[in-house]
Amino acid sequence: MDTVVFDIGNVLIDWNPRYLYRKVFGDEEEMESFLREVATLEWHLEQDRGRTTAEATEVLAGRHPEWREEIEAFYSRWDEMFGGSIEGSVSLLHELDGRGYALYALTNWSSELFGRTREEYRFLEVFREILVSGEVGLIKPDPAIYELLIERTGLDPSRTLFIDDSRANVEAARGLGFTGVLFTGPEALRERLAGHGLVDAGEDEA
Repeated sequence: MDTVVFDIGNVLIDWNPRYLYRKVFGDEEEMESFLREVATLEWHLEQDRGRTTAEATEVLAGRHPEWREEIEAFYSRWDEMFGGSIEGSVSLLHELDGRGYALYALTNWSSELFGRTREEYRFLEVFREILVSGEVGLIKPDPAIYELLIERTGLDPSRTLFIDDSRANVEAARGLGFTGVLFTGPEALRERLAGHGLVDAGEDEA
């Protein structure tokens, strides 16, 4: 094993629309209903595939005019959806970098929005390449985006560990020969990485 591929959202960076919408809604149940039935993950993923946030906002507001203000907040107040770096994961990333492993990132993210993230989270500079779904018009778990990563980087899936917080994304990677790890938290990730001999077990996490 000489290569590690990281997902970014909710593996290295804490992202949750509830950080914003708890400020917007006074009622938790109403917020959950809005996120489940209006501003859904499926709708958001189309921006990760390349649709502009302006078009997405107008499409959804056209379907749900009664929620226009709340829908517009999704991208106009995008930065309020972040809880910062997941420090234990970032510590592991730097540890892997210090040991000389080839590090790449494969993320479902809007190309329109990712530049701001890249500027704010400087630790992303350790990656040799970051493949952003919105820049290529493909999203995980479509095997084509993994195949594009392989083509661009020359990595060998049989010698690569892939980390993601989505089970479907991990299974897709495994189907192409990667060693897939489902991210559930930094401590469990350290155990998995140590099990493959990539880091030491039990070190203090930042």
